[in-house]
Amino acid sequence: MQKMIGVMLMLVLFNLFSQQVLSQTRDRAEIPDQYKWDLSDLYPSDEAYHKAKEETVKKFDGILEFKGKLTKSPANLLEGLNYHYAIYQEMLRLSSYAGKKSDLDTRDSRYLAMKQEIDQLFTQYSTKSSFIDPEILTMNQKKIDKYLTCEPELEVYRFYLYDLLRSKEHMLSEKEEKIVAEAGLISGAAASIYGIFKNADMSYPTVTLSNGEKVLVDQAGYSRYRAVPNRADRKIVFEAFFGKFNDFRRSFGTQIDANVKSHIFYANVRHYENTLERALDANNIPVEVYNSLIENVNKNLESFHRYLDIKRRMMGLDTLYYYDLYAPAVEGIDTEYDYEEAQKIILAALKPLGDDYVRIIKEAFDNRWIDVYPTPGKRSGAYSSGSAYDVHPYILLNYNNLYNDVSTLVHELGHTMQSYLSNQSQPFPTAMYPIFVAEVASTLNEILLFNHVYNKTTDDKVKLALLMEYLDGVKGTLFRQTQFAEFELRMHEMVEKGEQITGDSMSELYKDIVRAYYGHNKGICIVPDYINVEWAYIPHFYYNYYVYQYSTSFTASTALAEGILNKEAGAIAKYMTFLSAGGSKYPIELLKDAGVDMTSPVPFDKTMKMMNWAMDEIEKIMAQKGI
Repeated sequence: MQKMIGVMLMLVLFNLFSQQVLSQTRDRAEIPDQYKWDLSDLYPSDEAYHKAKEETVKKFDGILEFKGKLTKSPANLLEGLNYHYAIYQEMLRLSSYAGKKSDLDTRDSRYLAMKQEIDQLFTQYSTKSSFIDPEILTMNQKKIDKYLTCEPELEVYRFYLYDLLRSKEHMLSEKEEKIVAEAGLISGAAASIYGIFKNADMSYPTVTLSNGEKVLVDQAGYSRYRAVPNRADRKIVFEAFFGKFNDFRRSFGTQIDANVKSHIFYANVRHYENTLERALDANNIPVEVYNSLIENVNKNLESFHRYLDIKRRMMGLDTLYYYDLYAPAVEGIDTEYDYEEAQKIILAALKPLGDDYVRIIKEAFDNRWIDVYPTPGKRSGAYSSGSAYDVHPYILLNYNNLYNDVSTLVHELGHTMQSYLSNQSQPFPTAMYPIFVAEVASTLNEILLFNHVYNKTTDDKVKLALLMEYLDGVKGTLFRQTQFAEFELRMHEMVEKGEQITGDSMSELYKDIVRAYYGHNKGICIVPDYINVEWAYIPHFYYNYYVYQYSTSFTASTALAEGILNKEAGAIAKYMTFLSAGGSKYPIELLKDAGVDMTSPVPFDKTMKMMNWAMDEIEKIMAQKGI
């Protein structure tokens, strides 16, 4: 059951590598309600939340009534699993409410306390219910097959039961499982400390820009001002922002060390060879998929370096620096998209997916599923959360009227649609889609958005901007996230070999990897020393081998989008089935059913083909204009 908790909680998905957010926020009271979440769909009030929480906690001890009885009959197994999953369903609704309340103002200790309490209650219930998996595993497959035949209502648990048998060698005794469950009280401490320190307590610098404006370079300010046209300003922003992280590198190093050691603890007690094997086994992903991704990306760094050189030429620079990467390559394209215009563009872009798909997107716009604008204390970034099974998903944004914000919105709507359709089509036990496929729907939406806007454009300057926006996405999603994945693997390997994690050792490791990816030693993109601490800014390193799935999903969505846009027979129907399948199969099988084999190089090759097409198009336009 520990795997289920992890999957459910990780359905809050982040798009931190591509969004832009305002540094100067508006007071929440100034924003009309239509742009804010309506959390009453979860609970009508805090009082209702507390009452539901108390009623749910009262049921915790009820699970103990099934101890020693689950395997006695099919009826007992069905009743026990129904009771157990009903508690988790309500707990996730509670967690969704508390988490969103906290995210709206991370400074408010009341909602932080609510969020922390739910985390503790998850551990408390997990401890009480820790007998379930070991008890079921006293049955062999023959007996489980018999139970499934005798009790048709057990069918909703078929995948769970068979998956449990698959992982039998990594399950522990009842007493040991109880100890592991109790460890949940402390295993997430490093991530919690990191989040609160970085988002609420850490002080950020103020810098003076070339126009005399003084700006706060917090996370929101960094995201905004790293993209300003003035190069000197970008340099100042980067130096100040990462200089502050460097001041606290020892603290960040201690946090990440504790996090990695918690992963090693779970890998060791469950008898895995290493942390990577344990993380990927949760969804039955071959380790080769992870290693092949890193290998393929490293083999194709020449294409990445070609992109970097195109960006340098388009920006008119002699030498490209790391602080140039987020700046627009095409000057004079200052098109802004207010939120209403963004909605219209998105609805038109997603038409290839059908009327029903578009209808649900419109419902999200019209019924306050989305919290749109940045406000003081609001969590940075963007995410979609669909963990409350019988309630629609919610999206958090920090919208800033840029094309990138339109892209972020369509990205999160992809997550929302997968959650919505899976929750509508699947019973609760199979509604949670695996993390491995979580980014497919979001990045496919981004491709459809790009295709729509690009095909509507006749201005070469705008085309260049859109093509570079797409390539920046390839950089951020495929190459950057694989760079992160390699860093994450290497830091775990360090500890597994008995080496120590410190702020300095992490910065040294990160320096070697980031400079190799960006061709620093070849003069392709110069990576200054202060970027060595960028690892401390990335929250994904606390998610246990999460980031590689951005890259694999990106390649899968590219292959799927090709079929949809080429109007291949059955492509849309298979894709909708995929979105509605939840976690009813292993992710590799889900994608195979949709028409993509992730164990083959085809999705990656198609992505590289599209990337090189975009660069060819840019160079044609540049040649025509004599750039």
